[in-house]
Amino acid sequence: MVPSSAADRETAHALTVETLRAAGLGANDRVVVALNNDGEPVGSPIAKAAVDVGKAGASVGARGRMRLHSALEGVGATALITTPTGAMDFLARLHLEFLLDPLDLELRHIFLVGEIPSPNACAQLASEFEASVRELYADPYLGVPIAYRAPSDAALTPTRDGLLGLAPPGKDAVLDAPYPEGLAELVVTPAWHSTLGGTTLRTGQAVRLAGGEQGIPAPEHTIGEHVQIRGRWVSLPKVAAALTRIDGLSHWELRIRREGTLDAAALHVTFNRDTLIKNPMWKSRIAQALYALTPVSIDVVVEPEAREDRRPPTVTDERGHHLGRDRAELS
Repeated sequence: MVPSSAADRETAHALTVETLRAAGLGANDRVVVALNNDGEPVGSPIAKAAVDVGKAGASVGARGRMRLHSALEGVGATALITTPTGAMDFLARLHLEFLLDPLDLELRHIFLVGEIPSPNACAQLASEFEASVRELYADPYLGVPIAYRAPSDAALTPTRDGLLGLAPPGKDAVLDAPYPEGLAELVVTPAWHSTLGGTTLRTGQAVRLAGGEQGIPAPEHTIGEHVQIRGRWVSLPKVAAALTRIDGLSHWELRIRREGTLDAAALHVTFNRDTLIKNPMWKSRIAQALYALTPVSIDVVVEPEAREDRRPPTVTDERGHHLGRDRAELS
């Protein structure tokens, strides 16, 4: 939770307007925003800013591809703002379920925010919709877009100087360009914010530098105690704390994958006695504990064999995004 004054909210709005305009949104564009508003009111502020840039805007939420299609047609949208996986899933549904041609929507712009895109996703979206595609980088603390890039750009373009930087994962020091080779973590410096101004905040998002870069690349990985699933941050310490209250667990593993267009997560749990393996109440307790923590859907999978020895929890990211929880080991 971040306290924000009325002046902070006005500045955040102005910064979002600047970023959208700099990324290519025009005065004649009509915008539909398909982003979450559940717990993190990201979609509505971006839609409000889009109205100040273009002619019209609507926030329809992240769920419901048919509803999104209806909104795009109803608004006469020329621009869509959504997550990379949301855009790819919408494209797949247009082809496979709705049997519609993406070109019929006549979108001119697609802005992607909130996730690490799959390889070639931007190129495919640009080709299928015949639209310009831009990535927006949003401050993960405040949800405010502060930088952008085209798929052909090697680095992000910050909307204002001093908003974005890089730091070594295991050392509290901001790196200076040209940047050295190795793993680096993106940091945000929201000097415009009345409470956070003057602080440097780690984002948990990381890049691998080849050495000599002058600009800041878009994040390709995550590190630390949070993992990103469907554009939402899931706290591993909070998951661990919730599961310690459930008797009988000897180990759990969070597995994340992106086999199709969307992220999928499953919590594989191992009990310490056989009587709990086929007990639906225990599995339900774990599912409810997860539901209380995050709106992200996480399946619960019970391992078929009990183990008495307790082991530390693990995270397996088959997407290749999350590199590890301990920054010191990654530096």
